[in-house]
Amino acid sequence: MITIKILGITGSKRKNGNTSILIQKALEQAKKEGAQIEQLFLSDYQYADCNGCEGCGKDYRCIVNDGMQKIYPKILEADALILGSPTYFYNVTALMKAFIDRLYCYEIFDKDDRSVWMPLNEALGMKYALVIAICEQQSTEDLGFTDQAMSKPLEALGYRVTDSLKIIHAFNKGDVIGQPNTLKLVKKASKRLVKTVQLRETVMEHLKG
Repeated sequence: MITIKILGITGSKRKNGNTSILIQKALEQAKKEGAQIEQLFLSDYQYADCNGCEGCGKDYRCIVNDGMQKIYPKILEADALILGSPTYFYNVTALMKAFIDRLYCYEIFDKDDRSVWMPLNEALGMKYALVIAICEQQSTEDLGFTDQAMSKPLEALGYRVTDSLKIIHAFNKGDVIGQPNTLKLVKKASKRLVKTVQLRETVMEHLKG
């Protein structure tokens, strides 16, 4: 039996806040579907912004020796990611933005023509992701670019984003617990994420046979 690994990544410093709660709910559902899960808090790691040194161009590995070196193996091992961030001024948190920028090392360019490129996942095989964007306001317009700031880079990195959720009206700690429709939406999306990975594995086994 093939073990599916799902990594939840929280881009908020509030470990018991709404972002963390929703990622935890998504991971709990993933576990029910048979996945191996792990929740990672970016605030637990000390890492710098990408400095554009291009040191990753040779071996597709970031050469900056900081907390990201502990995260990279988890990223590579995971079949799917669940990324979550609250909205700070119409965008993701600085923690999440710096994290995403540091995934640049997984973009591979032809040494003579940078218009020829591919994500590392395209070479290794498709992976999947679920994105959860959260804001306190009443309209999804107030999320600004939060969902896209996560989903677009993930797509460029070779992830198929099975759902990009826009969660509103969540400011006070635990607000989302009182939103049954939100919890249902997150669980449904998590289930779809796991089943998509499972479908890939089923197809691969069929082709091998």
